[in-house]
Amino acid sequence: MAAGAGKKMGGGVPALGWWLMVVGAVRLAVTWSGFFDAAALGSATYAHAQVTGVHGRTFGVWTLLSSTLCFLCAFNLDSRPIYAATFMSFVYGYGHFILEYLVYRTFTAANLGTFALVAVTSMVWMLLQWNSHGHGPRVAAKQS
Repeated sequence: MAAGAGKKMGGGVPALGWWLMVVGAVRLAVTWSGFFDAAALGSATYAHAQVTGVHGRTFGVWTLLSSTLCFLCAFNLDSRPIYAATFMSFVYGYGHFILEYLVYRTFTAANLGTFALVAVTSMVWMLLQWNSHGHGPRVAAKQS
């Protein structure tokens, strides 16, 4: 078992679950700017691009979906599909921001670093905890 895997905080939720709830709450707050303030989203996130209303709403929907995944995973750490989907949401999201920075030049290095703090921390923690939540190798059931 990985270090800290069995540690649970308040109410039986493991520390990783609490982390995912915090990340989900932050993502939920960011959703607001996507739906209702695309200009603020553009200046805060995509500093070198014009963000239209439709871009903001698309970003809002993605962020709302990823927030939902974080909350689902926080309460279902033993669900292999939800855990994997949540992990991949960090990979896809951060991959998007890396492309925006390196290829399209719409993102700043400072923003990339800020998003890395959350995304990379989450990805590494989830990888380290993978086998701690019932995701070990599958054992074939004996058939009688």
